[in-house]
Formats: sequence, C-alpha cells, structure tokens
Amino acid sequence: MSMNYRHLGRTGLRVSPLCLGTMNFGWHTEEPLSHRIMDHALELGINFFDTADMYGWGGERGDTERIIGRWWAEDAGKRDRVILATKIYHAMPDGHPEPNRGTPGLSARKIIRHCEDSLKRLRTEWIDLYQMHHVDRTCPWEEIWEAMETLVRQGKVVYVGSSNFAAWDIATANQVASRQHLVGLVSEQSLYNLRDRMIELEVIPACRHYGLGVIPWSPLAGGMLAGVLDEPPSGRRANEDFRAKVEQRRGQLEQWEGLCKELGEKPADVALAWLLHNPVVTAPIIGPRTMEQLDAALRPLEIALSDETRSRIDTIWPGPGGEAPNAYAW
Repeated sequence: MSMNYRHLGRTGLRVSPLCLGTMNFGWHTEEPLSHRIMDHALELGINFFDTADMYGWGGERGDTERIIGRWWAEDAGKRDRVILATKIYHAMPDGHPEPNRGTPGLSARKIIRHCEDSLKRLRTEWIDLYQMHHVDRTCPWEEIWEAMETLVRQGKVVYVGSSNFAAWDIATANQVASRQHLVGLVSEQSLYNLRDRMIELEVIPACRHYGLGVIPWSPLAGGMLAGVLDEPPSGRRANEDFRAKVEQRRGQLEQWEGLCKELGEKPADVALAWLLHNPVVTAPIIGPRTMEQLDAALRPLEIALSDETRSRIDTIWPGPGGEAPNAYAW
C-alpha cells in the first residue's frame, strides 16, 4: 500500500501516519530484532521514529538510543530517511549526579548537555523533533526557549515538541516563543485512546489553536482495546492488575469487541483507525515487538469509519463531554 504522509502540525514536515515507538527495544525486543524492525518499518514507508533519552528498561537509561545509534552505523544512508524524535527531562545515569544534570528538569544547562549526550548515543548530528518529556514549572520559559533556540541555530535540533503537557502549558510556552519570534512547539505527545479521552477537554483544542500535531501514546490503552475477552491471557495480559481492570470494564469491552466483530475488523485496528480520523492527530505511536505485529499495524490506515460507527463508539467509550467550557458550562 502507498503511505499517505501527514504534516506534523502546522509545519511543512511530512511524517508517516504511524510513528514507530522504540521503548521495547532492548527490553522486550532484542537488539538484532530491533534493527530488523526498523529496517522493515522503512520498507513499509514508516519514516517517523520516537524514542527518549531515558528508555532502556532492560538495562541502563540511554540504551534504546544506543541501539538506534548502532543501527545508523550499519548504513549511514538510513539517517536521512528517518524523522527522529527523542525526549529530555528525566535524570540520566552519567556518573556525575550534580543537581543541574542528574535530576529531572529543563534548565538551559541541562538541555544543552543532555542534547549533546543524546546525539552521542544516537550517533547522529541532529534530532528532528526534540520533545520535553514533562513540563518544568520551576524554570522560566524564556530560559528554556533560549537553550532550544541555541540548539536550533547550531543545527542540532530542527523542531521542538512537548509531551504530557496541560493545555495551559502549551499556551504559555507558545505565547513566550511568539514574543521571542520563535517557531515554538509543533507537537504534543499525550496519552490518548478510546478509554483515556481527557485531552479532548482542553489539550486537543489548544493543539488545534496553536497548530500542534498530536502524537498519541498508548493508543491501545496498554492492550485493553486490542481484544482481550476471547484471547487467552499471556504476557502482560496475564498480570493480575490488568485482569482486574478488564473485569471492571467487562461490560464496555463486550460491547466494544462485539462492534468490532460486526465490522469484521480487529479491535486494535479499529481503535487506531478511530484516532486517525481526528484531524488534530498526526500519528499514533505503535510499539511492535515482532515483525508480524509491525506488518499488522498497517491495516488501520485502510479502515474508514462511518459517522454512525463513530457515534456507536462514543456511546461505548464516552469522552469528557466535549471541549471546554461547553463540556461543563454554557
């Protein structure tokens, strides 16, 4: 199938409508298979890859960036084919636990130093989308933007994005950037799926107003939306906490999986297709652990949901009631 690329928010940058998440690399997916998954993603037309400096759950923080860096080293030509996103905020184990580097935050010093560290681990000269993993309300936006603009002028960062921001954080950040004649935030990576729709209240309207592309993480609600009633529990689905959450929502899940059977589609595919119908969404993050899962992830791009179907989905998985303030006032 041909890939219909989308603009990342208001920018001229075109990215695939699915973003390859790499958090499982080196954790649930060994490095050789991780490299093959990235190779195959490019073959399929997926050019948008997301990672973070802190990823490396199977070993040390930073290991996922190192895995990607070793993949670039196999063939330098791959770098130009990928729109690479990584993140900054968390403390990193660099052997120097001083307060301006070994703690969470977004000081100018930390932004500059941590970007240099990510570039070394990734074995690249630039980061296409540098995302603030969380907001730092103790640091002035003027300071944050000065550091980010320094990296942009040096050619080390192209665009700046946010993750897990409230709507007023997005507004404040972009207002300050505008006063300094900067591009500002171009994307927001948020928890967003049929079960978790709170960002529809204020974050999505803010992103639409300021021209940010939304990059949903956990688009399948940790697997809950992927079809859990007819499948034998295995892996994380066998976890007691997960099973308890399934039982709490059994009524909704029975309706949800029943609707997907009527449509003749897998629940995971319908859940992703629902996200892709939102014009503010640029690309949900998929985290395939196998080649088969990666191949299967393309099906949502072919699914068109009717207004009636989306209305039925809203009945099963209601959102916060619309956008603020109409959702709670008049």
